[in-house]
Amino acid sequence: MYKPVDPKVSFPKMEEEVLRFWNENRVFEKSVDQRLGKEEYVFFDGPPFATGLPHFGHFVPGTIKDIIPRYQTMKGKRVERRFGWDCHGLPVENLIEKELGLNSKTDIEKYGIPEFNEACRASVLRYVKEWRTIMTRAGRWVDFDNDYKTMDPDYMESIWWVVKALWEKGLVYEGHYILPYCPRCSTVLSNHELQLGGYKDVHDPAITVRFKVRSVPKGFHDPSLADGSAYLVAWTTTPWTLPSNLALTLGPDVDYVCVRDGSERYVLAEARLSAYYKDPAALEILWKKKGSELKGIEYEPLFPYFEHTRAEGSFRTFNADYVTTEDGTGIVHTAPGFGEDDYQTLKGTGIPTVCPVDAECRFTGEVSDFKGIFVKDADKPIIERLKAEGKLVKREQYLHAYPHCWRCESPLIYRAVGSWFVKIDPIKPMMLDANSRIRWVPGHIQTGRFGKWLENARDWAISRNRYWGNPLPIWKCDSCDSVVCVGSRAELKDLSGAEPSDLHKHFVDGITWKCSCGGTMRRIPEVLDCWFESGSMPYAQVHYPFENKARFEANFPADFICEGLD
Repeated sequence: MYKPVDPKVSFPKMEEEVLRFWNENRVFEKSVDQRLGKEEYVFFDGPPFATGLPHFGHFVPGTIKDIIPRYQTMKGKRVERRFGWDCHGLPVENLIEKELGLNSKTDIEKYGIPEFNEACRASVLRYVKEWRTIMTRAGRWVDFDNDYKTMDPDYMESIWWVVKALWEKGLVYEGHYILPYCPRCSTVLSNHELQLGGYKDVHDPAITVRFKVRSVPKGFHDPSLADGSAYLVAWTTTPWTLPSNLALTLGPDVDYVCVRDGSERYVLAEARLSAYYKDPAALEILWKKKGSELKGIEYEPLFPYFEHTRAEGSFRTFNADYVTTEDGTGIVHTAPGFGEDDYQTLKGTGIPTVCPVDAECRFTGEVSDFKGIFVKDADKPIIERLKAEGKLVKREQYLHAYPHCWRCESPLIYRAVGSWFVKIDPIKPMMLDANSRIRWVPGHIQTGRFGKWLENARDWAISRNRYWGNPLPIWKCDSCDSVVCVGSRAELKDLSGAEPSDLHKHFVDGITWKCSCGGTMRRIPEVLDCWFESGSMPYAQVHYPFENKARFEANFPADFICEGLD
């Protein structure tokens, strides 16, 4: 006899009964253990942050992560489904800062880096029980008992090995570039992280300022331009960068005109006259020239702070193809310490890259009148100063999309900063080839969004000026600048005699050894981008190559990965 079917069946109750049956009979564990020696189906499950509860961004891919391995299990294959936790990085640090009432890196250092890191460690897995309950209730088969954690010493050591492997291939280097930087978190972000934070529409002050012409190149067609009554007109949405102006950039193929305005003359793009004059046709145009004919004009800076760099070629006009006449004046204010285009325009000219701000993006003593003021807060006093000195031509509000930090949602700053990078161009052909051999679902991702991202990928800034993370395993001599990359705990012991029980910053930063020059080898202060750690999980979860070498190499790469855009 069949059991009668209750017309008022409770599906949640039935689900609970199924879950209870699975748990009491260890059905998931048996589905793996009973297939020892069978064909392996390799699934890599990227680690989520454990600082919050699961949400729909976890449930959707989590469902797919359950369906495919379950199907392959039903086909007789052995499918391990090891869960993991992303323990490092800004998500954890920001959470602990709030709980401890800390508001900056300065506050953290006063509190104590060891104490701060241990607070991060203590809190990082606070929601593991909730994750396990929710994921189990959702019906997902996951191995929580054998989970991996990016903060475990074995995992961290494998990351050191990855860095050392890249180092030995000549792919890791230290450089200074213009990078997105979060003033609140006091660290750089990668271009990938830039997309995570997204752009928000914000209103910023947009001002037009005038730079008095000081001199013209020998043989210039209009020597009178340097008589003290002529000005180059530029536009910017970042008034706070004007104290760091070192050049003006014109489009080589753009038409520029010199117009008379009372007793003064102004140079700007012909196509932008209507933005500044009600009746451009009534203007007296003294001459019209291409931007390529206006190179080398010297001008007076708006502020005196970097006048000394004139000897190195500052405060003159340059050409660059990125200049357009879509907005502004067609003349671009150029501060190489605060813009990628600015930096590239002046690269190789001998003009220094000045960046007079501290780690929290407050002006340093180099900009004496605004010292200690956060750059965005300096917009208003800078504009008032320019107005009082007769250098402000026009002021307006400008609505535009502006990047924000993916964790704290603060507006980002583009600034010159030193960082450690992984070279991408030498390995790009290999990455593109690997991508072409992956079966993507949906298929258009292969040559579309992901493929195009790979084609345009730039060197990866892998270092972060933070605390709770895997220390970048690089030691530098304080005397001769010799550099050593350490790839394991054993190598660190051979070099220093020290054998730390933990590899976090507050355990390894005190480890030093004598350089051959007589100086002292000290670890650089940066930690690794947490995305570098999570991306290395195929190796690090099994402590490769220190353990499980043969098994890993027989089961790499994965048969299946399902992850979000990050």
